[in-house]
Amino acid sequence: MWEKTTLARLFAELIDAEFMTLSAVTAGVKEIRQVIELAKQNLQIKKRTILFIDEIHRFNKAQQDALLPDVENGTFILIGATTENPSFELNNALLSRLRVYVLKSISTEDLMVLINRALSDKEKGLGEKVFIFPEDLKQHLAVAADGDARKALNLLEMLSDLVDENAEVTPEILKEVISAPTFRFDKQGEYFYDLISALHKSIRGSDPDAALYWFCRMIEGGCDPRYIARRIIRAASEDIGNADPRALQLALNAADVYERLGSPEGELAIAQAIIYLSVAAKSNAVYVAYNTAREELADYGSAEVPLHLRNAPTRLMKNLDYGKHYRYAHDEPEAYAAGENYFPESMPQREYYKPTDRGLEKQIQEKLKHLKALDQKHK
Repeated sequence: MWEKTTLARLFAELIDAEFMTLSAVTAGVKEIRQVIELAKQNLQIKKRTILFIDEIHRFNKAQQDALLPDVENGTFILIGATTENPSFELNNALLSRLRVYVLKSISTEDLMVLINRALSDKEKGLGEKVFIFPEDLKQHLAVAADGDARKALNLLEMLSDLVDENAEVTPEILKEVISAPTFRFDKQGEYFYDLISALHKSIRGSDPDAALYWFCRMIEGGCDPRYIARRIIRAASEDIGNADPRALQLALNAADVYERLGSPEGELAIAQAIIYLSVAAKSNAVYVAYNTAREELADYGSAEVPLHLRNAPTRLMKNLDYGKHYRYAHDEPEAYAAGENYFPESMPQREYYKPTDRGLEKQIQEKLKHLKALDQKHK
């Protein structure tokens, strides 16, 4: 990653502005007002001020509101750094007066340039030590840095301490430096939801390999496997449904196995479920039907239950015709009361569930068509 404070300082030098910093972790409204007063003094001598706030998402609403008037009238230029999505963490009023720049990870190719520069720069690089660093191992180190220039330089410095003068870097030495790979991961942050979104969409897109990759990324990043198990249970209903009901059972079983075995053994069961869900027949018919039915509730209010569908446990209820004319399906041909209406009388019959022609739903579709034909025949 780029060093955010360095970028802000460079900008301040470029426009010849005084550079002030605050950390949202420790600063409050009092410190903000002190900076504002200094910035106003600078305005009197026609000098601009840049206020850099690290972790700006940690400011509460009152602290963010304290910045708003002076940002708007140009008392100072505000540069805020955050690892969170500003759309969720900053007040809309403040965000609307800022321009958002997304600092992306540095590519492996650019990290290779940085590593080579550090190795060749004797004054600002690794000192006078000279050693041989094969290109394939250098590439391995750049990948291990995971898009972070500072991490790449730290790894390179550690490597320099371990390798002898004029010696060649070996895979064993590099492995000792890199040890276990670390991946960017923020629990409950934007990057967290990006990863789980990629996993879910890979399952929906029937790509077991991509789904397994994102699963491993999240596990290695420190995600609780229970969370992933819960998400694939949701995927089993949302994206597979009745096209393959076994998917839901397998997802439930995987969650249960993890609770019994824990890590790392239990994660294999979750991986098995992810692969099965990825290759299973897909249908969102249940998901669509459920959402449509919920949306229509408001259109018809608390419609009365038809008398013939009501339970009649007492004599009074029977005298009020509760349950009268109810047709017991098991006593009807094919155990189906053709032509019967199970909706409230005040609303038309609706068709929420529309099974696809994939997997088991193809058979369900044929069954429903047959039952509708019986309804038409009864009429």
